[in-house]
Amino acid sequence: MKLASIYLALSLAFAALAGFAIAQDADISTLRPTAPTEDEMPPPMRPFQDILVQEPRNYPEQPPLIPHDIEGYEVSANYNKCLSCHARAATGRSQAPMVSVTHYIDRSGQVLAAVSPRRYFCTQCHVAQHDVEPTVANTFIDIDTLLTMPEE
Repeated sequence: MKLASIYLALSLAFAALAGFAIAQDADISTLRPTAPTEDEMPPPMRPFQDILVQEPRNYPEQPPLIPHDIEGYEVSANYNKCLSCHARAATGRSQAPMVSVTHYIDRSGQVLAAVSPRRYFCTQCHVAQHDVEPTVANTFIDIDTLLTMPEE
């Protein structure tokens, strides 16, 4: 039994080393222009589109983009800067759109008085609006365009 355990351990170690060697020789496709171990200068950040016009959504339930700069906004377990304007009680003063009513429902369907903890960290789903070119080719077609395309 002890000998079988030793053979098993040696076999697993050999397989791991062989797999590592194969992975080292593989030509791995990446978006990085340099190796991950090399330091590189990141491209400059594009300016925010600080406009009042919301981009159209491409699919149902897509979170809306953030149409203003959020640099320096604190969104932590202790404070959420977004809610100072977008919470139900703040929208009258701020004139900002209120967060969706779905943000006030917990995972068991119970309606809450405050934003649900699972919806509290806004930047999990929402991103700031930038006018940038896609990093990779994108062939996404929204449903409205798809429905109006001629059948093939």
